[in-house]
Amino acid sequence: MPNSKLLENKKWNPRTEGAVPHDNIYYGKCFIGGALACGLTHVGITPLDVTKCNMQVNPAKYKHLISGLRTIATEESARAVWKGWAPTLLGYIPQGALKYGLYEVFKDLYASIAGQEYAQQYKGWIWCAGAASAEFLADIALCPMEMVKVKVQTSVPGTFPTSLGAAVVEMNTNRQTTRFPYGSIVPLWSRQIPYTVAKFYTFEKVVQYFYTNIFTKPKSTYSQSTQLGVTFASGYIAGIVCAIVSHPADSLVSLMAKPAYKGKSIIRIAKKFGIRNLCTKGLGTRVLMIGTLTGFQWWIYDTFKTALGMGTTGGK
Repeated sequence: MPNSKLLENKKWNPRTEGAVPHDNIYYGKCFIGGALACGLTHVGITPLDVTKCNMQVNPAKYKHLISGLRTIATEESARAVWKGWAPTLLGYIPQGALKYGLYEVFKDLYASIAGQEYAQQYKGWIWCAGAASAEFLADIALCPMEMVKVKVQTSVPGTFPTSLGAAVVEMNTNRQTTRFPYGSIVPLWSRQIPYTVAKFYTFEKVVQYFYTNIFTKPKSTYSQSTQLGVTFASGYIAGIVCAIVSHPADSLVSLMAKPAYKGKSIIRIAKKFGIRNLCTKGLGTRVLMIGTLTGFQWWIYDTFKTALGMGTTGGK
């Protein structure tokens, strides 16, 4: 006689559990929402990113956010705070699509493998596994343009092209020294995978807390503006957590573009720059940047989903 528990788990399908079935059209919409969320927000905070990267590679010169912005604008031009926006856009559109879209795919896949009982019992682990799997693949799409972006943003003015086409040609021509296109993939994974795991897990837990302890009625009874407010607040909190978790690896990605560290291993760069500096230089700016970025990313993503009748992410 077949095991009744196995039969029960076989019949259970996480893709059909919610109010909106998770079919391929649903996943496709999530890919589009993720592309919009990441592409728009990362471009929007380019001035903060330019300053943060320079604070990481030259902390003696760029000590604070405001003074750093002022130094870049004075020594180069007001437009210089926007340098690197094009590779940012081209890198984070596919990265966002894969991050958010594949998170939904992997989350359902791993829940299906676990079965109904274990999927509920180990929900947090499934969130983490889904986020890590999605980010691993998303970073392969991101890495080439991320390397171009960092090189454009941190090079001494006049020593490296700032336009997208010329910068890509320069990176490719000198790939022996720039390590383009995948020389930064390991530190990028080291930054992005913990970042995304912290981002998605914290977001899901904070949303769960809101709907369990503060907004205790059924989620569907609250207005869209209330649900999107919960989304933004949860995203901002998640952004603060993941900024702290991923900051040392983010510093390494920036430092690898500096001529002084050309050809050096990650371990040698970390030792020379100092662990404390890796963890703290530019952290305040990055917390502000990533908190705002993540809050708006989730808000854009869930606004897009809500507009298409898919509802907001998370719940009890």
